[in-house]
Parts: sequence; C-alpha cells; structure tokens
Amino acid sequence: MSSPYQQRREQLMAQIGSATAVFASAPLAVMHNDVEHPFRQDSDFYYLTGFNEPQAVAVLAPHHEEHRFVLFVRPKDKEKEIWSGYRVGVDEAKDRYGADQVYPIAELDEHLPKYLEKADQLYYHFGHDEELNHRILRYWQRLLVTYTKRGTGPVAIADSHLLLQQMRRVKTADELELMRHAIAISAKAHNHARDITQPGRYEYEIQAEMEHLFRLEGAMGPAYPSIVASGPNACILHYIENNRQMKAGELLLIDAGCAYGYYNADITRTFPVGERFTDEQRILYELVLEAQLQAIEKVQPGRPFNEFHDAATRVITEGLVELGLLAGEVDTLIEEKKHKAFFMHGTGHFLGLDVHDSGTLRNPDKTWKPFEPGNVVTVEPGIYVAPDYEPVEGQPQVDERWRGIGIRIEDDVLVTATGHEVLTAAVPKALKEIER
Repeated sequence: MSSPYQQRREQLMAQIGSATAVFASAPLAVMHNDVEHPFRQDSDFYYLTGFNEPQAVAVLAPHHEEHRFVLFVRPKDKEKEIWSGYRVGVDEAKDRYGADQVYPIAELDEHLPKYLEKADQLYYHFGHDEELNHRILRYWQRLLVTYTKRGTGPVAIADSHLLLQQMRRVKTADELELMRHAIAISAKAHNHARDITQPGRYEYEIQAEMEHLFRLEGAMGPAYPSIVASGPNACILHYIENNRQMKAGELLLIDAGCAYGYYNADITRTFPVGERFTDEQRILYELVLEAQLQAIEKVQPGRPFNEFHDAATRVITEGLVELGLLAGEVDTLIEEKKHKAFFMHGTGHFLGLDVHDSGTLRNPDKTWKPFEPGNVVTVEPGIYVAPDYEPVEGQPQVDERWRGIGIRIEDDVLVTATGHEVLTAAVPKALKEIER
C-alpha cells in the first residue's frame, strides 16, 4: 500500500505532466549566536515527502524515464551526528522515503540540471534560502541559453507553492485524523486552563499548565505562541508576553493550540477570571457568540468563502449600533469598515499543516471560491474595546464601563459533504457552561 506522501506526489505529478517541480526543505534558524531554533520542516516539503531534515531538496520529474522522485539529502557524518543528531543519509533515505534516486546535497549542481533539461516548465518557490534561489535561477538561465540547440528545457518558472494550494486545502482522512488528535489534546488543555484560572494567578502559569499538557499528551508543542491575555491585554490581538497577574472582575482570553504530527489546532475561549461575567462583559460575549454561531452556519459546501465573515460582521455591527458603540446605518458602517474599530480581523482562515494554512480564496475573476468537503477553517469573530479607544469623526465616545474588554471565540470547523462539523465542540462556550 502506498503512503500518503506517495499518493500526493502521484497526484501532483499527474497535474504537472512534462514539467519538473523542485521543493526545498526549511533552513536552520538561529535563535542567538550559534544556538539554533528547533527545526521545523517546510510544510510543502513535508507534505510531499515526510522527510524531516534540513539541507534537502526534493525533485518531481514525471517525464523522466527512471527517476520521477529524487531527493538530495545530507550524507551520514559520524562526527556531526554526535553534536546535532542522527541523519537518515543517502542509502536509507531511498528505502525509507520511496525515492527513485537519492544524492548527497553537495552534488546538487552536478545532478539537478539533468532533471530540468527536458522539462517544459519549472516549478519552484523562491523562499528563504537565498543561495538556493540563485542556484535555481542559474540552472534555468543556462538551459535557456542552450534551448535553441536542444529544443527542450523550461522556458518559464512558476511558483510551486501555488501549485499545492488546492491539494492542501482539501484534507484527506489521514490528515483529519492527525488534526482531530491535535484538537483533542488542545481541548483538554483549554478545559484544564478554565478549571485552574483564578484571581491572583499569573498568565504565564496558565500558559505553562497548558503547554505542559501539550507535551505530556505527545504533541510536538504549541502550534503558535500561546496567547493568555487577561483584562486589557485581551484587546491586543497577538499578545504573547503572558506576564500579568489576573484580577477578579476581568476576563481571560486564551488563544492556544498544539501541533501533533505537524498538524495544528487553533482554539480561543474567553471566560471570567472570577466566577461570573459583569453585565457589560456578558452583553459583549453574547454578541460575539451569536456572531460566531451565525458564521458557523455559513460554513457549508458550495457556499463562498466570504459569507461566514460577512455574517459575523453584520451581527457584530448591528449589535454595536444597538449598544451605542457605533452610530449610523449598518450597511454604510460595514461598507466604510467602521466596525473595524472593534472587530479588526477576519473571521477565519484555513487550518492544517500551517496554522494559517494554504488555500486560494478567490478565482481568477475575483469571485470567492466555495467551501468544499475536507476544508478545515477557523471561525473566530471578536470584539475588542481598547482602554484608550478614540472614536473616529462622527462616531460616539465609549463609556468607561466598556473599555478594556476583549472577547474572541474560536472553533475549528470541518466542511463535510452535507454541512459542517465543529471539531472543537469539547471546549464549552455557552454562558451557563463557563460561569462558575
């Protein structure tokens, strides 16, 4: 039985025909001086190979008579492996990853051009590896110079990342299994965080408990820097300092999820630090929850991607007008984007190997692409009333009682053949379930 990686390669090669696609591994990133960040493979590279080492290149050449899938990898090196870990090496890479041919990465200049010379197009994503970017351009330019003599070779370069957009947008059963596992661990951590939150504790204590549980349950770690934002910190969308002491009467916004097998969860919940919401917190929370529920209803196969954001935006704008935080006709306020003073981000994004996952949103004619079965999207409306909020001209002042309240509710939603499934339903969000 073929692996998921082989199936993806075959699917992609069927699309590109007589072209050659080249994919680069992620580079090693330096944290400080000579200390490196933990290695995280490039998502496209991992999606097609499952290979989890740096300094590697994968080549798909469906037109080649013998070598349709080629890897260039680091060779075994006993001395270097003592310092930085074992390497798969050339011989084992061929057996383990199903490549038709494997070369040492040092032989890239020698061997890669021969997989390009009969291709009619080259797919490559110009990423962070500047040296490889220049090498790819040199290979291509040399082939162009000799094109008139040979009559073959790539006359154009297209972005390989765009090539994978549609494939990665639709999740397979294997991918969904990994995502469900990441979500189950993350849900457990969120529920634990709600149980242990109380006045006097620090945000970082909650972060530490959640991330401890991530690793304890076998996850790779956080999918992204955990946001544990109490009181006015919840009005900072990507707050990650997590160093404030929590107080009674405030809310705690937690946006956190783990990565499992390279696939990610992304969950946000907002709840009282103490036992109950204040009146103002409850009113805004119910408004955000209603916006989220209506947005989730728009996550259906065949519905255009923009509808769920439009639904959330309308609910929130209508509610803010009713509360006196915005003034004017709802349609005009939305058209002029006045709601962005309180709801300044999109309602969601695709989720998968990347937290903000691949997936083209629009067609060439600028119409929105529809949801398809297998899409996984976050649904995360919010309202944020900054402590120092200053209204734009024509908009009302905001009473002090609303200031410093930040609320976001986020679920991960799978598009099914007949509707949708809220994958993160194990984390409560109804008022009666989160008040104590």
